[in-house]
Amino acid sequence: MNLEKVLFSFFMILALTLNFGFFIGAVDNPDHHNVYELYAVIIVNLIATVMKFGDRSQLGAMLLATSLVAVVQLLSAALVWTVAVHIQETGLTPSVMATIVSLSGGAMLANIISVILLMIEAAMLRH
Repeated sequence: MNLEKVLFSFFMILALTLNFGFFIGAVDNPDHHNVYELYAVIIVNLIATVMKFGDRSQLGAMLLATSLVAVVQLLSAALVWTVAVHIQETGLTPSVMATIVSLSGGAMLANIISVILLMIEAAMLRH
């Protein structure tokens, strides 16, 4: 068993499951979406992205691209949250929360694609 592939798969699946945990709930209700969970999703996605550097295969490039999309979406969600709460001080209105959750949903879709690609890569391996 390759420890590097196990860790890589672990972080990919953890990124997806954490993202799902943040995404689930009423889209416009801030009580259903924890800011710390969003930051955990960002950190795990960044770790998964860094682990994808160095793979020079076409599948590796697609995995990196999907991970970068997820990171951009999640950082955008964190930026919207920060601006709403700390800069504009409008707070987490239903509209703002819907934007944050929608951005995390886009990241979740990118993470789903990553996991599907990971499963395809695992199925293609021959011993």
